Formats: sequence, structure tokens, C-alpha cells
Amino acid sequence: MELNTYYILIAAMALLGLVVFFCLFFLKAGYGYLSSANWGPKISNRTAWVLMEAPSFLFLLYYTLSYAASGVCPESGNTVRYVIASFFLLHYFQRSFIFPFLMRGKSTMPIAIMAMGMVFNTCNSWFIATWLYDITPNYFPQMYALSWLLSPAFISGTLVFFIGMFINLQSDHIIRHLRQPGDTKHYIPKQGMYKYVTSANYLGEITEWIGFAILSWSLCGLLFAFWTICNLAPRSKALTKKYESEFGDEYRQLHKKNLIPFIW
Repeated sequence: MELNTYYILIAAMALLGLVVFFCLFFLKAGYGYLSSANWGPKISNRTAWVLMEAPSFLFLLYYTLSYAASGVCPESGNTVRYVIASFFLLHYFQRSFIFPFLMRGKSTMPIAIMAMGMVFNTCNSWFIATWLYDITPNYFPQMYALSWLLSPAFISGTLVFFIGMFINLQSDHIIRHLRQPGDTKHYIPKQGMYKYVTSANYLGEITEWIGFAILSWSLCGLLFAFWTICNLAPRSKALTKKYESEFGDEYRQLHKKNLIPFIW
């Protein structure tokens, strides 16, 4: 692919993310705690999550294996490219094939939301795969030399990525165990980073992809982090309002922020 074309597509995707950001302050994605009937037919939450998240894992895995089988080896080698890809694949393996099967209850997700998630995840994987296996080998062959693994960007980004992953996994665990089997009542999560924010799981995911952007030092990584913020920040605000509506002063007195501890 031509480098200029890739940059144009990145810019177009970023502009679309900005549109999504503003739209989601008025249109609340009706799944999870914000579930509603306004988004049309629904399917099992577990099935929807697998179908929505799996394209990210499968697409990048396919591109990685195809690239490896092709025997292409720029002067810098490919080790760093595979390491960077492994961070992405690790997250999405957990998200596609572990997280959905840990879910409790019989929640559902609108097919429309699942389909939009599938489209975004496929596009996002394409941007990352194209950067790793087309753009950098052809235009920046020395960028990911083995020494990159000892660079400040890679080391600090990796630390941020795994801190985010820990927060994300811990927060999901807390949410799953708020209820006993068969209980349908809503409870306020107060452990972990939920002491400070409404959406600790979103804080973890955003932190992960900021870390990924740093460790890969790439526009596609920055785009992914930007899109994650555009998607989850408005939702975290909506979740705070939902909790305040349901629990009133009990929730307000906790003085939680929406997404960023002590700030917002």
C-alpha cells in the first residue's frame, strides 16, 4: 500500500471516531447496564461478544502467519513485529474466547451493536496488520530492529499496557462477582479502581491501548487508543448518570469520577 493512502485512511478513521464521540453523548449504546429495546433484535451476550471480538484476533493472527510463511525479512528482522502483534493477540484472545464464557446471567446485546463492533474490529486489525507487515517493512525497515525491545518507548509502553490489562481483568472480575447465582439485583461496585471511577474496566482498556500506542510508536496504535476513548468516555458518563438515577445519593456520596480518577 502507498504510504500516503495509509495516512489518509488513518485520518479519515480518526475523523469518524470524533463523530462517534459526539454522537454517543446523545445516543447511548444499549447493552450491558445501559441495555434498552431501542436498538432492535438482540442475541445472547456471550454469543455476541465472541462474534464481535473474534475478528480482531483472527484477522491479525491470519496476517501474522501469512507474513511469516511468506519469508519476508527486512534488514531489521521480524522479531519485534511479532512481539508487538502478540500484545494485541493476547488481549483479544482473552476478550474473544475467555471473557464471554465467564459471563453470568442471561443478558443480551443488540445485533446492530454487535455488527458495528465487528466492522470496527476488522478495520482496526487491518490498520495494525498493514502497519506491521506492509508499511514498516517497505518504508521503515529499520524501525523495529531488535534494539527496539530495549527502547524507552517499548519498555514504558509495555508497563502501561500490562497495568491497563490488570485493571481491566480485575474490574471484570469484580463486576462478575457482585451477584450470587440467580440474583438479578443491581449493586454498586466499590473495589479496585471502582473506588475512584464508575467505569474502572474502561479505564483499564483505555490504559492498555495507550500503552500499545507507545510501545509500537505507531499511528495505528494512536488511532486505536483514540477510538477507544471516543467510544468509552461518553459511555462512562452515561453509566454514571444511570447509577445516580438508580441509587441516588447513595451513589453521589461516593464522589466517584466517570473515568479518570480525581479528574473526570
